Amino acid sequence: MLDKLTALERRYEELLTLLGDPAVQADVSAYRTHAKALSELEPIVEKFREYKSVLGELVETRELARGADPEMRALAEEELKALERREAACLADLKQLLVPKDPNDEKNVMLEIRAGTGGEEAALFASELFRMYSRYAERQGWKIDVMSSNETGVGGLKEVIALIEGRKVYSRLKYESGVHRVQRVPQTEASGRIHTSTATVAVLPEAEEVDIQIDPKDLRVDTFCSSGPGGQSVNTTYSAVRLTHIPTGIVVSQQDEKSQVKNKAKAMKVLRSRLYEMEMRKQQEAIARDRRSQVGTGDRSEKIRTYNFPQNRITDHRINFSMHQLTEVLNGDLAEMIDQLSTHYQAEKLKEATSVS
Repeated sequence: MLDKLTALERRYEELLTLLGDPAVQADVSAYRTHAKALSELEPIVEKFREYKSVLGELVETRELARGADPEMRALAEEELKALERREAACLADLKQLLVPKDPNDEKNVMLEIRAGTGGEEAALFASELFRMYSRYAERQGWKIDVMSSNETGVGGLKEVIALIEGRKVYSRLKYESGVHRVQRVPQTEASGRIHTSTATVAVLPEAEEVDIQIDPKDLRVDTFCSSGPGGQSVNTTYSAVRLTHIPTGIVVSQQDEKSQVKNKAKAMKVLRSRLYEMEMRKQQEAIARDRRSQVGTGDRSEKIRTYNFPQNRITDHRINFSMHQLTEVLNGDLAEMIDQLSTHYQAEKLKEATSVS
């Protein structure tokens, strides 16, 4: 690990030199790239230098602790305890800083929620999940833009796709992908039996054009008349858009806007995010075919969480963590659950990073 830190410090010094070069300063793109790399290395290098300073102080203090003066020895031994605590803290911080950062953490997300097994009850649960994430997003100061939705007659959602924009959205929501299960007595259940229904949640990092290039030759664009609410233009103008990505077979339809141009732009956003997630998944599988990765993939075939209404309990099965504040969580108070997941997976990544080091 110390060899790696020394190499990073050398790179930091090289970047400082480059940023002082007039030729680099004249190249806006190069300057921005080097400045970003420098800012990412800075906290690691500062902590490494603090660690080396503490090690130097430890050498001097241990020398004093072996001296002939009893009073000086006693003072040095006290100082040693404090320095050893600082050394351990610095080392822990350095290990944390060396954990590879998810390049998608700063991205906005495309949130997709679909009703699973359970009929109308599953659609109602999907609607409640969307409300939960919407409330949480409001608490975070994020913006939500519904790209498309398919509602049922009694307030449920068969499907909803929304773009959530804000600071570090993906870093907070990336562990929400998967099958969510609800256990409760439906309002339509006369005998009071508990039913189990599911909904799937997918959290995809928003892909910009620079992330995913789509060849127009690979795209089939169909237009059709919108259906549902929308005023006089419904069923009279071909404003709805269906995009088919021929190489992958991915189909995205969009009809929420009255403008065909706006519908196509929204559909392209969804398509890019799905293609980006597909590419990320391929990379993850190539890196580690023998284990499931929770970062950025979200295995939707696995039940990740249960919302148990009779016991007012929400349980995340991946980390075996339960809370008896189901009502509060469904009202958007997701912070504790998300913090628990982030802490768990950060610790897993830390183990991997330090074992490699």
